[in-house]
Amino acid sequence: MSTQERGIESVNVPTLQPPRGHYSHGVCANGFVFVSGQLPVTPEGERLVGAPFAVQAKQALDNVAAILAACGTSVSRLVQVRVYITNVDDWGPFNEVYAEWAGEAKPARCVVPVPALSHGVAVEIEATALAG
Repeated sequence: MSTQERGIESVNVPTLQPPRGHYSHGVCANGFVFVSGQLPVTPEGERLVGAPFAVQAKQALDNVAAILAACGTSVSRLVQVRVYITNVDDWGPFNEVYAEWAGEAKPARCVVPVPALSHGVAVEIEATALAG
């Protein structure tokens, strides 16, 4: 039985860089959209390593929004966001960028300091939203 037959739809957004591993940008299942961890990578493929933290955070958030849109939903339908940062001192700056990006939406959220992230970036963001 295929994943589509089981009610699971994998989504890859053509305007974003394709996933570099065995996963999808997002998955729609059972009324939810699950967004894979997004790095600060531009649609053209530039990894924003070394860019100011706020620039990296905004790009990763914009990637999340693009995946939500491709799945037919939006930031306003977020129910949970998990954020990984490599420097706990970036929590405040992240909160500022996030508040502007999320607007009125206030989903459950967790910010997790980690020692390192893929490709040396400073932030990675995954999310869950209601579909539709």
